[in-house]
Amino acid sequence: MKYYDKLIFELSEEGRCGYSLPENRWEDNTDSIPSGLRRTLRPNLPQVSEPDAVRHYTNLSDMNFGVDTGFYPLGSCTMKYNPKINEEIAGMAGFQGIHPLQPRSTVQGVMKLYGDLSAALSAITGMAAFTLNPFAGAHGELTGLMIMRRYHICRGDMKRTRVIVPDSAHGTNPASAAVCGLEVVQVKSLPDGTIDVDHLKTLLDDTVAGIMMTNPNTLGLFETRIEEIADLVHACGGLLYYDGANMNPLLGVARPGDMGFDIMHLNLHKTFSTPHGGGGPGAGPVGVTKRLESCLPLPRIDGEEPEGNAGRVSGFMGNFGVLMKAYAYILMLGKQNIRLAGPLATLNANYIKESLKDCYRLPIDRVCKHEFVFDGLAGQSTGVTTLDVAKRLLDYGFHAPTVYFPLLFHQSIMIEPTETESKETLDSFIEAMRKIAVEAATDPDMVRSAPHGTPVRRPDETAAARHPVLKYSLTAKSI
Repeated sequence: MKYYDKLIFELSEEGRCGYSLPENRWEDNTDSIPSGLRRTLRPNLPQVSEPDAVRHYTNLSDMNFGVDTGFYPLGSCTMKYNPKINEEIAGMAGFQGIHPLQPRSTVQGVMKLYGDLSAALSAITGMAAFTLNPFAGAHGELTGLMIMRRYHICRGDMKRTRVIVPDSAHGTNPASAAVCGLEVVQVKSLPDGTIDVDHLKTLLDDTVAGIMMTNPNTLGLFETRIEEIADLVHACGGLLYYDGANMNPLLGVARPGDMGFDIMHLNLHKTFSTPHGGGGPGAGPVGVTKRLESCLPLPRIDGEEPEGNAGRVSGFMGNFGVLMKAYAYILMLGKQNIRLAGPLATLNANYIKESLKDCYRLPIDRVCKHEFVFDGLAGQSTGVTTLDVAKRLLDYGFHAPTVYFPLLFHQSIMIEPTETESKETLDSFIEAMRKIAVEAATDPDMVRSAPHGTPVRRPDETAAARHPVLKYSLTAKSI
């Protein structure tokens, strides 16, 4: 075992100390602490020097992979590079020092930013108004569905309790609908990956609250019959909900509001380049058309509380730091340059797809948008699976794409390069994927046992989920 592979407890030596605390001045006042809250045993902390502790955590940080360290082609998640100017602006003293309970009169600059950002998002998406309150994409979905349900209730249309969701949808779509107390109905996809409009027609009646879609869809394909779908859903009294996770390729090209969508959420930590992953913080603003403005949740930028609002989905107006970064990103690109993001993301995705479709099975061979899906290796007789390919990619220094999603294909590999990656990076990724395809044919056992050069090899994922080791012990090490 290398020195830097050791865990912090294994570096511990009795009596070694990297700090010096002042004498306890409160020794005589311990009786003021209730006996049930007093520690009876000293905490079991490692005894290490400061260099040992610093090196340990620095080496751990070197094991992390992120978009700042390498290519992260995670399909359906838009792992876009976050420009560092976003961080610098959000970290300015005037923004860091604010408190959500401050009087509005003392944070008028923040309120103006909220208003300007809402206006910018409305212009980009074709919506009439936005709420910035939701703290994440899934939170935005739930908020959007609450708005949908509130709209029908305010009209006295109480029986609209069904939400139609495509069979290729993101998993959060049916989950959000169920949490909102709505019944989920699945609409099938055609062999070309788009919604089966004929099947949709059989599902539409006066119990339908709406349909949840994203366009381009989860396969990265544009729903060319979206206007027809919108007319059908509206004709039966339902609403169209847009899942903004796939908004990136539309920037500067098309707007959900113009397609007929009534409600949408945006993942600012995806399309607008704020940090993504690690559990947050995120932001999922929700936009609506004019007729639904009164249903937006509280609190509002204008301080109004119109009748028919969806109530409160958060105590405050969203995660300001994340909203600030998205605002900086929009201003940095400007109206002219933001129009380049969507076409460049689409170009990069099609470049990778066309470069690899002879090595990997392409179930739907048509122009994609920001992402596309392979169905495993073209030659699958070796038994090398999608998971094996993903693990082997780690040895080449790339994060694996999304695997086994969407569920329409047995060996799905979902790749999304985003517009921020250079041709050199894309070519390196393509070369690695081609090498893995050759290895799968010539040395399948080596691919099936990958990764070989990572700190952690192949954990037993089932055992890890069912019997997680949540603390260090000498009998159950985490590495």
